[in-house]
Amino acid sequence: MYNQRYYYYPSPNYSSMAVAYVKGGPLRPQMYGTVWFREVPGGTEVCTEVHGLPPYRPATNDENPIGPHGFHIHEYGTCEVNNPEDPFQAAGGHWDPDNQPHGNHAGDFPVLFSNNGYSRMCFFTNRFTPADVIGKSIIIHENPNDYRSQPAGNAGKRLACGIIQWYQ
Repeated sequence: MYNQRYYYYPSPNYSSMAVAYVKGGPLRPQMYGTVWFREVPGGTEVCTEVHGLPPYRPATNDENPIGPHGFHIHEYGTCEVNNPEDPFQAAGGHWDPDNQPHGNHAGDFPVLFSNNGYSRMCFFTNRFTPADVIGKSIIIHENPNDYRSQPAGNAGKRLACGIIQWYQ
C-alpha cells in the first residue's frame, strides 16, 4: 500500500496545496476519498482518488443513470446532512465566482467514472488557485453532470462531501 499523501506529489510544495477529505453521507456511507489542489504554473492541478462509488447503471425510460458521477466545488464549506434523503444541501450551489452559465462554472469538474467503485484522475484548470477555494466544499453526485441544465447540471443526489482546507 502506498502512502496516499505522497502518491501524486513525490516532492510537493506543501505551502501551495489544499486538500478535501471526502466522506459519503447517508445515501452512500461507504464512500471516502481525497481531492488535492496543487498550485502549478498557470493554474491548479486537481487530483482525486475515491473509493466506494456506486456501480454504473444505465438510464431507463423513467430513471437517470447512476454514474458517471457529477463532481463539483460548491459555494459553502459545510457538509451538514440535515435531510438524510437529500443531504449536503447546506453546501449551496456550484461555486461560480464569474457568474457564468452552468457548464462553465469554475467549480464544474469532469465526471468521475466508477471502476468497481474506484476512481482516480487528475486535471488542470486555470480558473482558480488553491487559495481561492479554501473553505468551499467538494460534492460528488449520483448522476452525471449534463453540463447544460441550469443552474446545476441535473447531477442528482449528493452522495459525498468534503471541505477544502490547506494541507498541513
